Amino acid sequence: MAVKIAFIGAGSIGFTRGLLTDILSVPALQNCEIAFTDTNPHNLDMVYQLCQRDIEANGLSIKIQATADRRLAFQNAKYVINCVRIGMLEAFALDVEIPLKYGVDQCVGDTLCAGGIMYAQRGIPQMLAFCKDIREVAAPGCILLNYANPNAMVTWVCNQYGGVPTIGLCHGVQGGHAQIAKALGYEQNEIDIVCAGINHMTWYISVKHKGQELTGKLLEAFENNPELAQTEKVRIDMLRRFGYYSTESNGHLSEYVPWYRKHTEKIRDWIDLSVWINGETGGYLRECTEGRRWFETDFPNWLKEPPKEYIYEKRGQEHGSYIIEGIETGKVYRGHFNVVNRGAITNLPADCVVEAPGYVDYNGICIPIVGDLPLGPAACCMSNITVQRLAVEAAVHGNDRLLRQAMMMDPLTGAVCDPNAIDQMTDEMLIAQAQWLPQYGDAIQAAKGRWAKKQAEGSLIPPIVTEGAARLHTKTVEEMAKEKESAST
Repeated sequence: MAVKIAFIGAGSIGFTRGLLTDILSVPALQNCEIAFTDTNPHNLDMVYQLCQRDIEANGLSIKIQATADRRLAFQNAKYVINCVRIGMLEAFALDVEIPLKYGVDQCVGDTLCAGGIMYAQRGIPQMLAFCKDIREVAAPGCILLNYANPNAMVTWVCNQYGGVPTIGLCHGVQGGHAQIAKALGYEQNEIDIVCAGINHMTWYISVKHKGQELTGKLLEAFENNPELAQTEKVRIDMLRRFGYYSTESNGHLSEYVPWYRKHTEKIRDWIDLSVWINGETGGYLRECTEGRRWFETDFPNWLKEPPKEYIYEKRGQEHGSYIIEGIETGKVYRGHFNVVNRGAITNLPADCVVEAPGYVDYNGICIPIVGDLPLGPAACCMSNITVQRLAVEAAVHGNDRLLRQAMMMDPLTGAVCDPNAIDQMTDEMLIAQAQWLPQYGDAIQAAKGRWAKKQAEGSLIPPIVTEGAARLHTKTVEEMAKEKESAST
């Protein structure tokens, strides 16, 4: 089918190549047009080379349109896939390092907490610009498939203010589904789930095997699995106290509630350092930094590796290709999607973005009514939705009062910092990230004035933490090369 699919932020090797492989593994989509756009020509060229080589190796005639001109990439596109990280690793480091000085110890910092709030402030103005271009040059009814974080906030703003139908996509539900099956002793396809909530805090409200409800058996199953009992202490404790398992990793979930990363000296009681996602301080930043450094160095070897094979039965679990296939061919697909609530989860606000089960076919995406979430999980979601709403409105209107309120209402930031510390931290983040925050011009100038005055008076709040409770060393290229050499001998 000759539909056009455009990728924004196509220089993201992790997502772009995998998603394109999934899409082009669908026979009905092997005649589509593909466009890549990115503001970094070097990254764009590397990913283009890899993907174009894959296409040719699989005998397809598609020629990727790789361009820095996003309007050209969007021209006549029926689907736009968003993988951008505004500010790249430079801004991401500030999202982690500055809050850490005030005692806010994040594992990821891209969804909620101080880092996720600032990530939204950078991303939302750009998303509105993307939406304007999509409305003007893409095919009528073009759908934006958003993989960028903070997923709920980005999806919220594109639907409410961007005028583009936007679906947020994430693989958290699939990952937790696999864990639940493992804990219960089944294959993933033997366990049927219903998951509902908000992105990165979605709850498995039904877990069945051959029609038998097993939710009540999950706690014992997780506690009795030695590996999961060690790596998922936060999630298991939440399961114990709230009665339902949540989608996100131990490290992710620990940031969205006020209890597990509140006291620096106790953080290690709740995390595991075998893999970054289990709770390491700044773990995702380290992972991304090492990955980008190594990709730059090892790129010639990537070109020497066998190309990706486009095999329909071997697609990954990312929703994107299945959604496009469903809409274009009518093949029914069931997944979990981030959409404007509109009553699907009846005890969460109608205008917020929820993650809920849905079906895709020729008619598009249909979200059935889930009903009420259990009260405890709903309360956890509401604490995050309040922050999301404040952060979205702050970013759209450049309102630093709302931004400070979002920081204060954030569960972990509010548990760690008093209002004066939050004000100073927000000023510091605004000043440090000024180049990516055009909507905050006046607020940034005021913040600079306050900072200079406090500095002259000697009244700046001194740093509390500089390294974090569970920080690991970020490896150099040389160290990674030595490790690779040792592993191969």
